[in-house]
Amino acid sequence: MKEFRFAIKNTIPIFFTYLFIGIAFGILMSDAGYGVLLSTASAFFIFAGSMQIVMVPMMTSGASLISIAIMTFFINARHLFYGIGFIEQFRNMGWKKPYMILTLTDETYSMLCSVQYDPGLDKNKAAFLISFLDHMYWVFGCFLGSCAGQFLDFDMEGIIFSATAFFLVVVVNQWRQQRSKLPFFVTVVCSAVFLLLLGKDYFIIPTLIACLLSLMLLRRSIETGEVSDDE
Repeated sequence: MKEFRFAIKNTIPIFFTYLFIGIAFGILMSDAGYGVLLSTASAFFIFAGSMQIVMVPMMTSGASLISIAIMTFFINARHLFYGIGFIEQFRNMGWKKPYMILTLTDETYSMLCSVQYDPGLDKNKAAFLISFLDHMYWVFGCFLGSCAGQFLDFDMEGIIFSATAFFLVVVVNQWRQQRSKLPFFVTVVCSAVFLLLLGKDYFIIPTLIACLLSLMLLRRSIETGEVSDDE
């Protein structure tokens, strides 16, 4: 299937990212006393890398399910903004729509925004396979880490950096592909302002809101710039 081969080729970077971070999560779960089944089930049904890692100390400290649910909402609230750009595409995907919503993580969102589909591909099928493979990579990484954590001791330092490295690659790739650089400058300015005003723990949601409103206001300028470059 050409869509499957296309999805495999484009998700290889995410495979390595999710493999190492998933292993880290699995080891954390193992160290906290949770078994392979629970680690794998959380990877399959929750599928929120940063939240799953935060969830481990919360569970071991005896936090209530309500507290965990509230923390999950705030940590993953940025995904509400991710979905705005895919409303029309997901609406036309039938039974796959709920799964596409579930699997729209940071990395998958970045991939779906930047991927260039080959001529003749079924874009919806290719997008679904990209999301599915990313999900399975994460489940596999968590399963592998949980199994390894039962028998081996690991130094976790540096593993989480693989996610940061992946995002840097995605940003550079999008910078090279997008003709208008205005969205990048808007994002940098908004991020810097709210980081200075609110600090690193609270700046993400206000930054996303400010970026969304700014890009809506500057939409005509961005589109005009892209058209001018094409000419």
